[in-house]
Amino acid sequence: SDALRPSSFSLITMLGIVLGSMIGSTVIVETLFSLPGMGSLIVRAAQQGDMPMVQGAVLVIAVIYVVANGVIDISYGYLDPRSRRAHV
Repeated sequence: SDALRPSSFSLITMLGIVLGSMIGSTVIVETLFSLPGMGSLIVRAAQQGDMPMVQGAVLVIAVIYVVANGVIDISYGYLDPRSRRAHV
């Protein structure tokens, strides 16, 4: 319990990095295992030349990633109130 609070910043930072990797690897996993999802939707749309669908799907994934990283950044202030006043 004493070591959890100081290490929580690096754990939360790694959570954001892992989330980005998971989102990015969905295309590969869904294509390899023929699973339905956003990754296979992007691949099918790109193969058919449906660029508005590709752009929309990429936009949705980008918004999810940005919101998740925003929540992670906000959580820093709740874990350590001293970091609320820090300017980056």
